[in-house]
Amino acid sequence: MGVEPITASLFSDTAQLRNDGVSIGGVELRDLATTFGTPLFVYDEETLRERCREAASVFDDGVAFASKSFLCAAMARLAFEEGLCVDVATGGELDIVLRAGVAANRIIVHGNNKSHEELERAIATGVHRLVVDNFDEITRLRALVSPAAPLNALVRVTPGVEAHTHEYVRTGQEDTKFGFSVATGEARRAIDELKDIEGLTLHGVHAHIGSQIFEVEGFRESMTVLAEFTANDDFDELCVGGGLGVAYVAGESAPSIKEWAVALRDAATHCGLRPGVRILAEPGRAIVAQAGVTLYRVGVVKPVTQRTYMAVDGGMSDNPRPVLYGSGYEAFDVDQPLAERPQQVRLVGKHCESGDVLIDEAYLPASTGVGSLVATPVTGAYGYSMASNYNRVPRPAVVFVRDGEVREVLRRETFEDLAHLEVGI
Repeated sequence: MGVEPITASLFSDTAQLRNDGVSIGGVELRDLATTFGTPLFVYDEETLRERCREAASVFDDGVAFASKSFLCAAMARLAFEEGLCVDVATGGELDIVLRAGVAANRIIVHGNNKSHEELERAIATGVHRLVVDNFDEITRLRALVSPAAPLNALVRVTPGVEAHTHEYVRTGQEDTKFGFSVATGEARRAIDELKDIEGLTLHGVHAHIGSQIFEVEGFRESMTVLAEFTANDDFDELCVGGGLGVAYVAGESAPSIKEWAVALRDAATHCGLRPGVRILAEPGRAIVAQAGVTLYRVGVVKPVTQRTYMAVDGGMSDNPRPVLYGSGYEAFDVDQPLAERPQQVRLVGKHCESGDVLIDEAYLPASTGVGSLVATPVTGAYGYSMASNYNRVPRPAVVFVRDGEVREVLRRETFEDLAHLEVGI
């Protein structure tokens, strides 16, 4: 008995699945592969914009796009145009967001180990907020901040909430490299020290309990801890960070951005948060994941005793999440997306690693084989942003599609691009 066709719920808002192909944003995926080659990241621009608009409408001004999930100049501009701030975590992210034309006063700077140069540039450009993470950073800020060089800040705290997610993306518990502990008193000490810095305005606290979280209860608990902790402070902002999960495979479901915000506001009301305090968040995955799909070309099909391996022209260099977190995905044949999928394969990449596995148990139509164009949906988050050049494989191109038009926003890397870093050849 064959496996059912891939579920349409995993696709972006404008996707259309037919017996003989798939279009997104009015553009055929088959045509994109022909024009731009594979692997290829394809983003539905209308879905990106709609998710940004949703976040801007349900949270207060200052809600930010978590750029680590997917960052390029075009994405930063898009989030900015739709009313979001953009949060960054390194000098490199700050640099490209500024180059993209995002106003500095719409940028939020994170990071657990900000260098002197990163702090200096954030202050000099006048970023919207800098999220203070540790006491060494406070020491550096004392030397940099003054009435002539002011800074608006939040302080990152660990609320002691253990989110139900993978250990590597769980950050709200006590044992973490991020932020100041509420339970030990470090967070209160940090607040007191920051308030003593002339020229620094402390607007409130920030927390992030983890990533790929499907239940809102952890966020409710975090909001309660933050509200109670700051009940006697004259703060005007509370930020619960990001971490809202998305469905990657059939059978999974996750709250919408709106449902997430409603749960947080309910928790704020229940715990007596002062009226007028802005409730903020930093969605990333929830904005970009479902908007993206990755196209691959099958190069090898290798049956062995235990299973069949199907190798594509990408792999862990363009999607390391399965290797890092055991993340699950689904696959479909672009030329027959509505066909049953009785062929079970292990979908692997071209890298010199046995662990280079994209999908451990992928299901595809019986006729899918060498030369077929296959794709993995829900790959808009942490694919390109975590991509590498392992085995000297150039990173794929990225295109945005909308209303029948295509925009190449990141060109495919070439061997020449990689060679330019070499000295002496």
